[in-house]
Order: sequence, then structure tokens, then C-alpha cells
Amino acid sequence: MTSTDAAAAGPGRAGVWNLPNVLTMIRIALVPFFVWFLIADAPGLRSESGLWRWAAVLAFAVAIYTDKLDGDIARSRNLITDFGKIADPIADKLLIGSALVMLSLLGELPWWMTLVILIREWGITGLRFFVIRYGVIPASRGGKLKTVVQTAAIFLYLLPLAAFAPWLSWVAFAVMLAAVIITVWTGVEYVMEALRLRARGKREARPDHGQEQA
Repeated sequence: MTSTDAAAAGPGRAGVWNLPNVLTMIRIALVPFFVWFLIADAPGLRSESGLWRWAAVLAFAVAIYTDKLDGDIARSRNLITDFGKIADPIADKLLIGSALVMLSLLGELPWWMTLVILIREWGITGLRFFVIRYGVIPASRGGKLKTVVQTAAIFLYLLPLAAFAPWLSWVAFAVMLAAVIITVWTGVEYVMEALRLRARGKREARPDHGQEQA
């Protein structure tokens, strides 16, 4: 199916093998390379801030760019598919999660920050599936801001520039702290939205609901 045919098919009916989905799968494929680059740069889990670290930075940057690119293409060409709706957030969580875990393993990021973010991310993902029978929880502006701030913080942590700019580590910590705060805040918002969605779904499912509306 060509991109023109897929676009004409409408949202949700475009073929799986379209450009946005291919970009999403490339992002998933980049994750093990990104992790391997970080490990190659850190024998004994001590980063040497060498070429492999820069390779990890490049891999992360490319992966993040594909995230923006596939979304823009999917919306502009009407290539939104069910596969993309599932695979895209999974790709994001794999990339962000692997980056956080690796930075903590290298001793560069406090484990409590990594755990708070991961528990929130996978917890909200599970919550979305739990309430999907009542409806879909849409991505909020706060959720999008959270992703941007998390990405910026990780990128700052990955840059091997601490030897030249020691203040960069403090900037990276401050941005990551902001990311943690926004992550928790938006997590609470999603929980409240899920509770409202579930309550509304149960109310509408009651046998007497139709009579009340009449």
C-alpha cells in the first residue's frame, strides 16, 4: 500500500507498513544499540566519556527525533494506525526507561529518581489498560511537557561535558528534578481522570441509566 492509498484509507485503517510505524520500529531497534554504547564506554560501570559515550548521545538524539518525526508524518498524512497507537508509547518508554536505568547503574543519576519515574510510567500504562473498557485517557498537555522535560534532562546527563563544564551536572540534576515533579503531578492527574472515567462508565452501564435519560 502506498502512502497515498494509506492516507485515503482513513485513520486506523492505514497499513502497518507505513513510514511512521517503520520509524517507531527503528526507534525500538535503536534502544539495544544505545545501551550497548553506554556499556562499551564504561568498563566496570565507570564511564570514560569517550567516543562510545558520544555514540550513545547520537543514538538517543536520533531516536528522539524519530519520535517527533513519526508523529508529524502520521498526523499530516492521516497514517494513524492501531499498531502505532500501541507501539509508539512502548518505544518511548523503552528508550526513556533504558536511559534512566543505565544512568543510575553508572552512578550518575540517583536511583530514587529513576524508580519514581519508572513506577509512574508503567503504572499509568497499566491504568490505561485497566480502564480502557470505559474509554481512553487522552494525553494531556502536562503529559507532553513531562516527556519533553524528561528527554531534556536525560540528554544533559548523557553529554560527556562535565570535565569541561562542571556546572552542567547541576543543571542536569535541576532539570531532572523538575521532570520528577512534573511526572508525579501528571501521574496524579491521570489517576483522577481514570477514576472519573470509571465512575462515568459504571454509571452509564447501569440498567436504569437509559430510563433516567428518558
